[in-house]
Amino acid sequence: MFFRLVIQEEPFSVQSETTRIRDFSDKIGGIVTFLGVVRDFNEGNDVQGLFLEHYPGMTEKQIEEIARAAGDRWNVLGITIIHRIGNLSPNDEIVFVGVGSAHRGEAFLACEYIMDYLKTNAAFWKKEESVHGSRWLVTRENDLKAANRWISGSVSSDNEVDN
Repeated sequence: MFFRLVIQEEPFSVQSETTRIRDFSDKIGGIVTFLGVVRDFNEGNDVQGLFLEHYPGMTEKQIEEIARAAGDRWNVLGITIIHRIGNLSPNDEIVFVGVGSAHRGEAFLACEYIMDYLKTNAAFWKKEESVHGSRWLVTRENDLKAANRWISGSVSSDNEVDN
């Protein structure tokens, strides 16, 4: 399985990353991507910026474990995860997850799984800037529920569709 992980301050190209996954193998029949962007409004606040930091070494290890678990659970051929750090503005891209597999069903499930665990299990810290000042964001209850459903079995490979 092809796996690419990048943590960077610079913007990235969604098209280039998608092409990189597609070019990895002729067996890839579907690519699912997720692109996260900075919102300009969050929990009642106008967002002016977002600062992201991580714990180098630990963050990469956690993300590698998430990708490996997705690869073990579904028949995926390629995974790319890019996460930005540093100062970002509204509409800036934060995260890209791309998953290539022979069939779309496995790619959709693996991509969703990776995002659910990135939101809850990867060592990133986010500080939101607004006209009211700054605040560190905490993991939301709905993000924890989304990740826990993979453990509880409410989402599984059995939910896949024929493709």
